[in-house]
Amino acid sequence: MKIVIPFLIKNKALRNKHFRNYIATRLTMITAMMMQTAIVSYLVYNLTKSELSLGLLGLWEVIPAVAGSLFAGHFVETREKRSVLLTCIIAYIGLSIFYCLLASDLVLQTVPKQKVVWLIYLGVFIGGSLRAFYGPANFSLFGLLIPRKQYPNATAWSSTSWQAGAVLGPLLGGICIGLMSYYYSLLSVIVFQLIGLYCMLKIPKQAIVKKTKEPILKSLKEGLHFVFTNQVLLAALSLDMFAVLFGGAVALLPVYADKILHVGEMGFGWLRAAPGIGAMITLLALSVIPLETKPGIKMYICIAGFGITTILFGLSTNFYFSLVLLMLGGICDAISVVIRGTILQLQTPDDMRGRISAVNTIFITSSNELGAMESGLTAKWMGTVPAVVFGGIMTLGVVAISYFKAPKLKTLDFKNTDTAS
Repeated sequence: MKIVIPFLIKNKALRNKHFRNYIATRLTMITAMMMQTAIVSYLVYNLTKSELSLGLLGLWEVIPAVAGSLFAGHFVETREKRSVLLTCIIAYIGLSIFYCLLASDLVLQTVPKQKVVWLIYLGVFIGGSLRAFYGPANFSLFGLLIPRKQYPNATAWSSTSWQAGAVLGPLLGGICIGLMSYYYSLLSVIVFQLIGLYCMLKIPKQAIVKKTKEPILKSLKEGLHFVFTNQVLLAALSLDMFAVLFGGAVALLPVYADKILHVGEMGFGWLRAAPGIGAMITLLALSVIPLETKPGIKMYICIAGFGITTILFGLSTNFYFSLVLLMLGGICDAISVVIRGTILQLQTPDDMRGRISAVNTIFITSSNELGAMESGLTAKWMGTVPAVVFGGIMTLGVVAISYFKAPKLKTLDFKNTDTAS
């Protein structure tokens, strides 16, 4: 009790039971998504033995995520957020059942490999479409559950739950494909999704902030205009987007596990989980030690650190050293994520959360898939190791350019959280 009370005093957001259910949903759904991504990517690589096929996984997810995000943001703003999330979760469960069928012995033994791969790409495309709606609805629900003054603390916990899922998902995925078939590995994903569905059902329906409807093109234009005229928000989104775009070494981990480090499925699981392990440790510390002073400078330092660890990882041939580098990269990325997430929450008006989150999806979320595609293509053209090193160097270049082009980000302070600027 002596430990719990000071902990809750420092973390007021956790006193809110609805926010706790939100965190539980976020944790289980991210765990399921990351677990599924790890299993599917390893399955595709085993079927094709091609680095490019890993890049195509990213391409087929990013197309609907980008194309549908702005329209999804407009749609979400005029709907009840919990209901949208429930619909998305149920659809994700249906998608998981589809993957299970593709990974069954009957399909793998009777259907040509290339057809199975293209059906998996279809599933990835559907997942990207769902993601276009899930992201804005999730972001909007966060803002409705928590008072603005608690955003920095709540963002740290939201990011912690995401990173915890980023650790558990790939690790469990690697363990599952090492101990059982792809079918049962993918079937286990559904268990986490059902838990997420249960937790979301415990959150009550929320008020619709934006009740008045307006022409969709006008609505989308206002959202884009807000982001592109807010230097701090634009700089934070752009900096993180290009860092993730060029630093997409994670997409090539199946190749590293198989051809460079020679550690197999279990080693792949640990490599895939390593960035999340470092990030989760950091985020738990940040929930007690907030990043209120000079967050912009800290963001630049962390993304530069991410670029350096990416370069060193690309050159490493030692499994344990590679694990450490991925963990250090995760630490840098975690701090950057919390800062960017807090900026996004504080700078966004309540009646524009859906549209701004949609823009965020285009800038950040989809850059993971574009980064995977970039990594796959460059690996095909110049080799796996040069591709990863090249990405790290480009990340450092992005940091240098942004540092001189966005002076307001360098002077940003989180102590004044009352208004969006």
